[in-house]
Amino acid sequence: MPAPAARRSPTEQQRLEKALIEIFEHRIRFNETLGLKVISPDPAAPTLRFEMRESLVGHYASGRLHGGVISATLDAMGGFAIMVALAEKHADETLEQVGHRFGRVGTIDLRVDYLRQGLGKHFVASAEVMRLGGRVAATQMRLANDEGTLIATAAAAYMIS
Repeated sequence: MPAPAARRSPTEQQRLEKALIEIFEHRIRFNETLGLKVISPDPAAPTLRFEMRESLVGHYASGRLHGGVISATLDAMGGFAIMVALAEKHADETLEQVGHRFGRVGTIDLRVDYLRQGLGKHFVASAEVMRLGGRVAATQMRLANDEGTLIATAAAAYMIS
């Protein structure tokens, strides 16, 4: 039985997480427009957060979150979960090697279930990677408001190679 591949050093892991957050929050400009912030890059529980603001309102009379913002956030959350899962799967690779893999991630299919109105002061998105294959990955995502009320769920498939 072959020995397990060596993990990147704690310093390299920290460097990778910092770069991943920079890419996700600032280099993917639409995520920056939405105001998405990484709360946790932990592959077991990746989490994002964003604040409610007037530019994200979909219905002027009720002040609720636009459905497109919900969908885009859940899609971004799924993509982020895939990115951290890939980094974990390839823990023997450097930041540069893993970073090359991120450029191949793309949404194949996304289904969103809107459960309640998007009302809240801020929102938290989370995801679970259901399958991380060689070419395709599948995720399930959730969006809750600041009170913990589940607003929407989603399932998606992503191309990863």
